[in-house]
Amino acid sequence: MPLVTRAERAISKAMSRNPPVLRSGLALLRVAVPLGLLALLWHGLDGTRILDTLSRAAPSWLIGALGLIVAQIGLSALRWRLVAAQLGQRLGRAEAVAEYFLSQFVNTTLPGGVLGDAGRAVRTRQQAGLARAGQAVVLERMVGQIAFFAILMFGLVLLPVAGWRESWPGWIGWLAVVLSVGFALLGAGTVLALKGRGPAARLTGPAAQALFGRDVRWRQMTLSLLIAVCNLGAFVACARATGTTLPALASVTVVPLILAAMLLPVSVGGWGLREGAAALLWPLAGADAEAGVAASVAFGLVAMVAGLPGAGVPWWAGRRRARRAAG
Repeated sequence: MPLVTRAERAISKAMSRNPPVLRSGLALLRVAVPLGLLALLWHGLDGTRILDTLSRAAPSWLIGALGLIVAQIGLSALRWRLVAAQLGQRLGRAEAVAEYFLSQFVNTTLPGGVLGDAGRAVRTRQQAGLARAGQAVVLERMVGQIAFFAILMFGLVLLPVAGWRESWPGWIGWLAVVLSVGFALLGAGTVLALKGRGPAARLTGPAAQALFGRDVRWRQMTLSLLIAVCNLGAFVACARATGTTLPALASVTVVPLILAAMLLPVSVGGWGLREGAAALLWPLAGADAEAGVAASVAFGLVAMVAGLPGAGVPWWAGRRRARRAAG
């Protein structure tokens, strides 16, 4: 049994044992955390100035950011379809895109951050079963994070070369070391799994083949890098819309660090965490904290708008099933 599938089943059993009161408490916590953080930022910074900056945001840059996020969703759907095909699960292109838009809509509007992804696995389980469908979803998200952190590591390595080392905190260097070691271990483990060697090869071999097999590795790398660039580019466009022109190096260091805060599962769509990280890190790019919060809020709003087509997917899917039944 693949390692990812074991993890999914363990998580599923653990969640099923949680009483409804505990699940409701976790959902309330994920709503309270972003509201509390946004309130702290409003009172700790100049909230009126943040709103004024947002009201004067340039529409052209916001439209550009919206286009990049829509492209990111479409490319992510193609990557998911590619991973699923390697695991024996066939997804139509239209079905994959529609499901990914619905997933994006749920992830940005409901607590938890992964409910949309879990729904994707449940709704597409007919061909290969829930375990295999869940594995495809997990692997697709995982390879996306690998590409995202690869760009961040590239930026951190360039910091000393660009002469920015003196203006950054010391923990940035340690982060670069940790990422470098992590990528080295990941690379070594992947090579062993692809060659069928090592004790973990039996568990991770199918996953390694789905992501880095000879037939798919270049497509996976290209799609993942394009998706990460779209994500980062959308935030940079929101920064331009709110009056901040980021240096190129900040786009691959400050922005990934801000977006990485969204990975913590204690919020709704990353709200609050992303804005707090922007307030802390934006001065490293030569701008003030209020400008960083404004850019982050603009990015969050644009991401929510980009996911709105997903709200119509259940209706579209119902019409599609009705047409098939009639045919």
